[in-house]
Amino acid sequence: MEIYDLIIIGGGPAGMTAGIYGARSALKTLVVERGMPGGQAATTFDIANYPGFPEGISGPDLAMKMYDQMQNMGAEYLTGEITSMGLEGDLKKIEVDEKTYLGKAVILATGSEPRKLNVPGESQYRGKGVSYCATCDGAFYKEKEVVVVGGGDAAVEEGLYLTRFARQVTIVHRRDKLRANAVAQKKAFANPKIRFIWNTVVEEIIGDETVRGVSLKNLERESKGEPYQATLKTDGVFVYVGQDPNIEFFPDSLKRNLQGYVETDVNLRTSIPGVFAAGDVRDTVLRQLVTATADGAIAAVSALRYIEAKE
Repeated sequence: MEIYDLIIIGGGPAGMTAGIYGARSALKTLVVERGMPGGQAATTFDIANYPGFPEGISGPDLAMKMYDQMQNMGAEYLTGEITSMGLEGDLKKIEVDEKTYLGKAVILATGSEPRKLNVPGESQYRGKGVSYCATCDGAFYKEKEVVVVGGGDAAVEEGLYLTRFARQVTIVHRRDKLRANAVAQKKAFANPKIRFIWNTVVEEIIGDETVRGVSLKNLERESKGEPYQATLKTDGVFVYVGQDPNIEFFPDSLKRNLQGYVETDVNLRTSIPGVFAAGDVRDTVLRQLVTATADGAIAAVSALRYIEAKE
């Protein structure tokens, strides 16, 4: 079995930045990712707040630039599904598609994935009108009507993106005001294709072969003892109600908070010696592209110091 200095689990911005810093420090570095490089950043149409790109840059373009830079530094990239992890001891064991890789240190950069509504019809119509990625699926809704569920940055920004295709975008939010940044809110309120339904949740996604509508419940009227439900016709539902960390195969000995995010110190060390965490999977106050890349750099440098201290 080949022994690496550093194995990085996850090929998003945090993982690829860690790969750049690890390889540049002359560590034999392996980055393991189950899909295309870039993580959620690669599914974002327009990234306007990453330093160095005053005109903005598309998520896929930025992801490929990071990938090329990482490979130029000498990091290896492996596509595959992790089936088990052994993180205790001096040599960490990572099994990918039934092949075992050993590493002196590991960085967990598995990120997070969109939270589900967990309502009837959601799983049934996933890929048949239910989506969690406007950049991936928006073009299928040209001149159609879609519903976006949520009120944060992702919901509003992806709702704006959907107006490139859809005839009407309805944002359904459980509160009476948005949580998105001020710039996105201003654009959304000014866009004639976007309308809002406040204090409302989706109770069911309705369809036949594909999505045909959503069942809505008004929380404000319900709190006043006036239960109110309505059905809204729609061709698609895009869900943006938060994220959950990707922690499958993480051992119980790895300390996490109540939401499942990995706890770290300022050097991004976890509760297991030689194991570090970076990006959206860790317990942090902000989950943005810029903080993920910073995490990747810190985690790689911390891993280097750990390896050097052991030798």
